[in-house]
Amino acid sequence: MRIKILSALLIGVLTLAVSSCYKDEDVNPPLKNQPYSEDELDQFIQEEFIDEFGVAVRYKYVDRYVDQNKRVTPPKREVVEPMLEFLKDFWVEPFVSVPNGDKFFRSHVPAEIVFIGSTMYNADGTVTLGTADAGARITLTEVNFIDTQNLDWMYRQLGTIYHEFAHIVHQRYNLPSNWQQISPQGYTSAGSWYTLSDEEALRRGFVSPYGTSSFNEDFAELVAFLLYDPNFYEKYIDDEDETNCLPCAQRNEGRVKLRTKYSTVLRHYQQSTGVDLLAVRKIIQDKL
Repeated sequence: MRIKILSALLIGVLTLAVSSCYKDEDVNPPLKNQPYSEDELDQFIQEEFIDEFGVAVRYKYVDRYVDQNKRVTPPKREVVEPMLEFLKDFWVEPFVSVPNGDKFFRSHVPAEIVFIGSTMYNADGTVTLGTADAGARITLTEVNFIDTQNLDWMYRQLGTIYHEFAHIVHQRYNLPSNWQQISPQGYTSAGSWYTLSDEEALRRGFVSPYGTSSFNEDFAELVAFLLYDPNFYEKYIDDEDETNCLPCAQRNEGRVKLRTKYSTVLRHYQQSTGVDLLAVRKIIQDKL
């Protein structure tokens, strides 16, 4: 997942536009059967993630998990279990608690979760928050900054995990058949998404600038925003601006496209996986 830094540091305000990145390359299958360990943290991971869901959790730094051109910090040991509890609370439980959700989660959850303690900076000035590798691994960064009283941190992490999990879904079932025809003129050329503002993305029919970078990112971004953003309907679906100005009319046109994408995503999940994303959203929003 990528973010772009928009605001000036002069006034001490940092505004982040959340988006993400996705990789198709194969990854080595993780080792599920770990050697027995008397370490309490390893035992927690074994019982709660490996035994329960078949998910290996990597919290110790290993070179192959990180692009060699990037410098990162591994997670502090004391944040690993709280981060896993956070994921159980806001990712695992909302999905396994809805009809058909338990089967869906267990059959789609990636085989491996990798924690990176620090931010991961890119050469173009953006920041990678997370990645999904061939449906087998999800990597999360900024784990050392865990603060469940900080909504900005929570929204970034939830946006990342929901976005990357959505990539696994479209990789398994493909995009909805009409997806590429909803806003075909709104997508950006490679590497230019970060030149757009949130306002410009909305006018094009996207929930974020990064959504304009590809059909796949558009799909994953909408799923993520639908699940975690408490103001999703107000900003992207229900609101209507006055039509006496060009930007107002363009925002309304963008929302027409987003309403189509919204209903398309809900139908695609229901038909392909049997999961009602609105039921998942309700659990998440109640927790938030």
